[in-house]
Amino acid sequence: MFHGKSILITGGTGSFGHQYARTILKTYKPRRLIIYSRDELKQFEMQAEFTDPCMRFFLGDVRDFQRTRQAMEGVDFVIHAAALKQVPAAEYNPNEVIRTNINGAENVIRASLDAGVEKVIALSTDKAANPINLYGATKLASDKLFVAANNIAGAKITRFAVVRYGNVAGSRGSVVPFFRNLIKNGADHLPITDDRMTRFWITLQEGVDFVLKNFHRMVGGEIFVPKIPSMRVVDLAKAMAPDLPHKHIGIRPGEKLHEIMCPRDYAHITLEFQDHYVIQPTIRFTDHNVDYANNAMGEAAAPVDPDFEYNSGDNPHFLSVDELKELNEKLVA
Repeated sequence: MFHGKSILITGGTGSFGHQYARTILKTYKPRRLIIYSRDELKQFEMQAEFTDPCMRFFLGDVRDFQRTRQAMEGVDFVIHAAALKQVPAAEYNPNEVIRTNINGAENVIRASLDAGVEKVIALSTDKAANPINLYGATKLASDKLFVAANNIAGAKITRFAVVRYGNVAGSRGSVVPFFRNLIKNGADHLPITDDRMTRFWITLQEGVDFVLKNFHRMVGGEIFVPKIPSMRVVDLAKAMAPDLPHKHIGIRPGEKLHEIMCPRDYAHITLEFQDHYVIQPTIRFTDHNVDYANNAMGEAAAPVDPDFEYNSGDNPHFLSVDELKELNEKLVA
């Protein structure tokens, strides 16, 4: 699918963009792989790592429609990864987060339609399901925009889908590098918000592979959710520093004890595949009828139970302390 194609990643200098570029260049031969972001230092550093002639680096911001449209000229596939993601920072700076996460999403949609992009996948988060913080609320709004964009597209070729997953192990700004830095600097304890806190857990490579596969699966309007394990934050602390005591600091602004990826209120439109779920659109598209239970890869789904909810607190698969320790060692390697 990606041989000879032009692919653009918004926010491409982040953790996902780096791993996506490595994976694409190892597996395919794209015509162009465009990294679109506003951070010139990160682009400079990324250019030193990725020297394949197909690489392109565009400075720009998804808040700027004209520049975003210019970057998409001749592009076949778009991954929208650009977002402001820090939950406490979003609570204190709501206007900035709205401009990037909602207005920026609208610009990506408009630019994709105008440029005739074939497929667009927007990255979402478990915090968009039943949100209690501004970051989650803006990503829910973004999800709604991308789903509804399939109706706006009409007869145009462009189709939009969303990929939603949980915390990415080892990504920049996440708890693993935060704990690792404290341990490296000789901390005498690790801060724990609450012993009961759980999170969905996915590796960066698993996230990249899931996105790539969903370009093959998508027909437009789906929210794809992978089946992934949960972990207890206190178990992660034990895995990383078994001899360090814990200090309880309380839940930060906008945090939940447990995260949700498929809300119970959406059980009637949620389908279960072997390794993932699909949340179908809540709206009807005027130009095409889609059977979301049978995708383009020949995979078939069944409806979930009417009371189904995919919650990190009652997930049937939890990572043990030993599994978290092994995973952390792989991240360091």
